[in-house]
Amino acid sequence: MQVRAKKEIRAYYAALIQAWGPQHWWPAESAFEVIVGAYLTQNTAWTNVEKALGNLRSAGLLTIKAIRGVSVAELQRLIRPAGYFRLKAERLKLFVDFLDTKYGGSLNRMFEAPTKTLRDELLGLNGVGPETADSILLYAGNHPVFVVDAYTQRIAARHQLLPESARYEETQHLFQEALSAIVNLPVSHVRNNESARRRETPNRAHPPSRMSSAERPTLAQIYNEMHGLIVGVGKHYCRKSQPECDGCPLRSFLPSHK
Repeated sequence: MQVRAKKEIRAYYAALIQAWGPQHWWPAESAFEVIVGAYLTQNTAWTNVEKALGNLRSAGLLTIKAIRGVSVAELQRLIRPAGYFRLKAERLKLFVDFLDTKYGGSLNRMFEAPTKTLRDELLGLNGVGPETADSILLYAGNHPVFVVDAYTQRIAARHQLLPESARYEETQHLFQEALSAIVNLPVSHVRNNESARRRETPNRAHPPSRMSSAERPTLAQIYNEMHGLIVGVGKHYCRKSQPECDGCPLRSFLPSHK
């Protein structure tokens, strides 16, 4: 079962990257903006996060120093479009406190920590679950961890790769094991493929940003692309109710179509 599942996941990656090309995740201009976005995107749509980030950007508050100094009330006001703004403002403040206390306010120093050590520390922060921690590690710090979200779980269950009850860590382990086997294949051919670059996911993949275009280790890039591609499948085809399999690049992999 595991051998078949890993082989299929690698085939999904090839089919999706061929169909849609680079996804340019995470859309941000700095590592700290990625972290802020990872907090804000909890329990809300990315369109709402973009409004909140726009407010912070206009106010000049997308830096560690600025978040450290801004009042909680003002921070709440600016991030209100992202929902749960009181909790999220408190959690952003707590993250900066953690960064200051543990790593002298330096993201570079923080991301130099071993992946497991830093992941455990992030998970120890109030409001940080596995998906948020792994998003910070992968997209802000280029640590090779695969981000599992509800779309990943849904697609894996519907394609009978894992049961619906599979734990986060079980799903993550399967995808990491599968995708790590293609680490020796160059990812640069995708970045430099102009025809692939012109193709977009149905949700209009993000335009290149400073963070999405940055050079990163090959395995981290593969995890990065795969997560972005899965989001495209989940949002527009593999929906929670009334999935639309017609037109999905993964339709031929469904057990019912084999």
